[in-house]
Amino acid sequence: MSTPTPENPGLLNWLLICILGLVWGGAFMSVRLSLDGFGPWTVAAWRTGLGGITLALVGALLGQGIHKIPSPRAWMFAAIIGAGAVALPFAVLSWGQQFVPSAFAGVAMGAVPLLVLPLVYLFSKEEGIGPRRIVGMLLGFVGLFILVGPGAAASTGHALEWLGRIACLGAAGCYAAGSVITRRAPAMPPIAFATASLLVAAMILIPIAAITEGWPDSFPTTPSLALIYAALFPTALAAVIRVRVITTAGSLFMSLTSYQVPIWSVILGVSFMGETLPPQLFYALAIILAGIGISQSRALMAMIKR
Repeated sequence: MSTPTPENPGLLNWLLICILGLVWGGAFMSVRLSLDGFGPWTVAAWRTGLGGITLALVGALLGQGIHKIPSPRAWMFAAIIGAGAVALPFAVLSWGQQFVPSAFAGVAMGAVPLLVLPLVYLFSKEEGIGPRRIVGMLLGFVGLFILVGPGAAASTGHALEWLGRIACLGAAGCYAAGSVITRRAPAMPPIAFATASLLVAAMILIPIAAITEGWPDSFPTTPSLALIYAALFPTALAAVIRVRVITTAGSLFMSLTSYQVPIWSVILGVSFMGETLPPQLFYALAIILAGIGISQSRALMAMIKR
């Protein structure tokens, strides 16, 4: 079996980003249910705290505990990811969404692959950027905009709307930069890396939640179960998959997940939340898949020839 590379990610990484798209697509539904019983800061803090503790236990059992982080430099990278690619985007996105249409937030998150492109060109040249990848990424963004963007230009009329839009784009920038920084990090076990990052984020978010929202008065069943799910899967499991994909297949390949998330979010919302199926879903899906196919055409052809 060949070693995965940005040019040839391998079947396992393809399966992992499909799983990640589904898991992150379900995050919107679980967070929405969690917010019926808890404040947004509490949800963010408990997601990272419970997720980090869970990974710490799993890592210890599998020999990938945080003691396996090999050096102060590796700890520095984990801390930067935890603060800048987990805690900070959670904070600014939750703040910004108070003032902008939800469609704009969705489009902003879909811009992550486009923001990754110049960062990869500057700091991760070994991943390679050519015309097919640029065209594929742009085409994928067009498909995402068709799916969630019709209401993105609408105005909420709030005085802070312009700052809210900047905050959402800033969160997307944090995720893009985090992918490239993860790629440049020293080699370390993925569970240990993800654990340390989540625990750093929790150390930042928990005090903010305690000050702004206090300890929850009660733990209603459905929001509590949704919060536990959000902590275990879209946070803990996803953090490990994210590290594994970026370090083996690259941040550009990982960014393709951003185009899957809104599709899964819509499908799960229709299936479990009784939401209406948008008529543009299938057109958008076709365009997004075409964009992914173009950007990864060489890797796909290599897999077919095998």
